[in-house]
Amino acid sequence: MGDRVRAGCAFVTGGSSGIGLAVAMLLAQDYGRIGLFARDAARLQAAADLIRQTVPGTVVGLYAVDVSDSEAVTRAVSAAIRDLGAPQRVVLSTGSVDLGETMALSDAAHRRGMEVNYFGSLWVVRAVTPHLARGAAIGLLGSAGGIIGIYGYAAYAPAKFALRGLADILRVELAGQGITVTLCLPPDTDTPMLQREERERSPVTARMAGGAARMTATAVAQALIRGMDRGRYVVLPSLPVGLMWWLAPILLPFLQWRERRLLNRLPAPPSRAASPHVFADHMDEHRHDPPGEEADRKDQRERQENAGIGG
Repeated sequence: MGDRVRAGCAFVTGGSSGIGLAVAMLLAQDYGRIGLFARDAARLQAAADLIRQTVPGTVVGLYAVDVSDSEAVTRAVSAAIRDLGAPQRVVLSTGSVDLGETMALSDAAHRRGMEVNYFGSLWVVRAVTPHLARGAAIGLLGSAGGIIGIYGYAAYAPAKFALRGLADILRVELAGQGITVTLCLPPDTDTPMLQREERERSPVTARMAGGAARMTATAVAQALIRGMDRGRYVVLPSLPVGLMWWLAPILLPFLQWRERRLLNRLPAPPSRAASPHVFADHMDEHRHDPPGEEADRKDQRERQENAGIGG
């Protein structure tokens, strides 16, 4: 990276923070024009300022859009292509996490998981692909949670599994057009979203994730871009993720046994409707929840702590 003529452009969703911003910073070294897509206009502007300071001369187009809205995505992508041209690299990194059990999470939380993590990528792919030329590459940011589902990610993991399936199909569909598809499956990555998520994990989820080495956003971005440049399909940025990928059928029974064992150590719920395993909390790096919702969750966490399972 960085040794090519800085021509052409790249699009990055979720580009206002975390891995998306790290990807945009690196791609700016290779491409003279970067299109950033995210919901929060103020964060987009801050990200653009940082990119311009780091890589002077970069043209940064900002497109505030909710990727779960297919029509809005189509308009934003059309505007970006009109402003910057068709991209040579497209990286889809928008993400949202709702922590909680399947029955505890609201219908809206389950829908949000799919709308942001799956449909948010699908809509961008459908909008941008007709404009891509041979040699273009699409990068999908999945998760190690899309290899083995871990307790507590009842809305997040299914969406990441769906994204993995989409990548499988796109890889075949677009091969004839000379467009490559790369799926990156990072472990816990040091981003603002993870920092908030860790404060809200249940004791079981925290124990399952405890001790696992985390990566920096830049390291994940480097692995993804390197994989896209080489035309690789699956990028496994760390050794533990690589082992999980190759040994998933063997590891799954053991991990599920451990999760059940940890759950059995928690205080018994007074009723199914008031399970102490409820710890749902929206961890979206691109949106601040209304004060009322945050107050409701604060009350919920206090009840959990009183029941002896907070932490």
